[in-house]
Amino acid sequence: MEAFEKTSRNQVKRIPKRGHYDRPAIYAILDDACVGHVGFALDGQPFVIPTIYGRDGDTLYLHGATTSRMLVALQKGLPVCVTVTHIDGLVLARSAFHHSMNYRSAVIFGTARLVEGAEKNKALEVISEQILPGRWEEVRGPNAKELKATSVVALEIEQASAKIRTGPPGDDKEDYELPIWAGVLPINQSYGAPQEDPLSRKELDLPASVLQVSER
Repeated sequence: MEAFEKTSRNQVKRIPKRGHYDRPAIYAILDDACVGHVGFALDGQPFVIPTIYGRDGDTLYLHGATTSRMLVALQKGLPVCVTVTHIDGLVLARSAFHHSMNYRSAVIFGTARLVEGAEKNKALEVISEQILPGRWEEVRGPNAKELKATSVVALEIEQASAKIRTGPPGDDKEDYELPIWAGVLPINQSYGAPQEDPLSRKELDLPASVLQVSER
């Protein structure tokens, strides 16, 4: 199914024309990031935790220490909400009221389950590839001790929506005559020059995973 069904849980209420429910739009937002905010309630107390994730199809993988309160709680089958946001520009209007931002955001709903065995190794690779494609094959994989100290949960994406704003400001008609500059100030994320670990035993060439982003 290409689109998620609109329900009371995932429907965009404020400026609904900016809402998107198709998987390609939502997954493009997820794939352009690697950190989301995971929301859940535990004993009546809400928590929102910034967390690295990886996407594989309709599944998000999250990982952390086995003692992580969030991961321990999610294994209980709690409802989970994950949000991811990109700020693409400051929208500067002629009036203070009409200032805004250009953005792409996704809201994901689902229920998590504990991941074990071969899927656990695969999930850790998915998370690594989400952060820096190709790095997993360049490094030592996790050993038994590290795997034992790490929990991984899979969040099956049950419902989702995206909200996107693009374009210039929208001022009141009479304000367009004001002698005030208005427009969009774009915001772009970029990588800096690689900095080698000072404890490296010898000089090494940059790996392919780093080269592919540092040469952009």
